Amino acid sequence: MHGSKISHDFYVRDVLEIAPELLGKDIVLRLDNGTFIRRQITDVEAYRGQEDKACHASKGKTRRTSVMFEEGGVLYIYLIYGMYWMMNIVTGAKDNPQAVLIRGVTDISGPGRLTKSLSIDGSFNSESLTASDRIWLENKDRKPVFNTGPRIGIDYAGDYWKSVPWRYYVV
Repeated sequence: MHGSKISHDFYVRDVLEIAPELLGKDIVLRLDNGTFIRRQITDVEAYRGQEDKACHASKGKTRRTSVMFEEGGVLYIYLIYGMYWMMNIVTGAKDNPQAVLIRGVTDISGPGRLTKSLSIDGSFNSESLTASDRIWLENKDRKPVFNTGPRIGIDYAGDYWKSVPWRYYVV
């Protein structure tokens, strides 16, 4: 049973509304051979604008972060440590940079393992989740029980920003 593709309106809201609502939705990939991969989102983190010292946009608009300044509904994919692709969903209004890091899906924990397993790389950067025919999100009739907690690996952002409970994960 397949869900319906999530509409553009879903993505142009505030990241703190969208992040917990992503839990239980499916990431769908269409492979070159025509088969599909579907994985349920189970773990996400919200990054909210230039004021959020853990958000890449806190340092302003750069070539790397320019996609975060687009209207919600596109992917922000970047490489860390020269080896791990991170997949983020841009949210909110144009010029209000926000994004949700996808940390885990069913049976895959960790954002680097997730992108490696799903073959997501830099070629997906800026891709529209509503117009793409190779990646999108689908609604499901799931309302998983979840917890919140601090985001992972952002000590550089300072005590306040590393402590805000903007990680949402299925229990």
